[in-house]
Amino acid sequence: MTETTAPQKNEPEDRSTAGPFDESEVSGVRPWIDLGSIKLIPREGLSLRVEVEDGSQRVVAVALDYLGSTLQVQPFSAPRNEGLWHEIRAQVAQQVTGQGGRIEEQVGPLGIELVASVPTADKKSQTVRFLGVDGPRWFLRGVIVGPAATDGDGRAALVDLYRSLVVVRGNTPMPPRELLPLALPAQAGGVI
Repeated sequence: MTETTAPQKNEPEDRSTAGPFDESEVSGVRPWIDLGSIKLIPREGLSLRVEVEDGSQRVVAVALDYLGSTLQVQPFSAPRNEGLWHEIRAQVAQQVTGQGGRIEEQVGPLGIELVASVPTADKKSQTVRFLGVDGPRWFLRGVIVGPAATDGDGRAALVDLYRSLVVVRGNTPMPPRELLPLALPAQAGGVI
């Protein structure tokens, strides 16, 4: 990849038709689970949890448990014409290696992915896969934990889940890298 003044976006060529989607790219009435800045279609075997910040009680991430693995997602505001994934990859790599882990870049269906081997509390290691897609004025980070971080079939299923997500950026001006507002689901039958 050639460095330019504006960092290139990391998004698959078919992002607007295969996801992850911007709210403006989705039409029709579907049974969406509305989590504020993320919407998803319910599917059999999928359960979700929200991760809440201790002091503020603000929802900071959504964890989707599916087929024995977990996909954690977080949407962030981003500049219109440049990507954030290149910077975030460098920060993740620095954090992982700073904790004694190893990191490797791989090219997957979404572009560059990070595969990390991170130490656990019991002195073993765990493989974690980081995904990132730069959309229109948003960035969607994904982290796969569990067997799907290394298993090809499981990973394909979680990447498919990641690609089915809809990001609702809204029109409120926000600085780049600010977490878009997430919320507890009101009901699973809302419409977009």
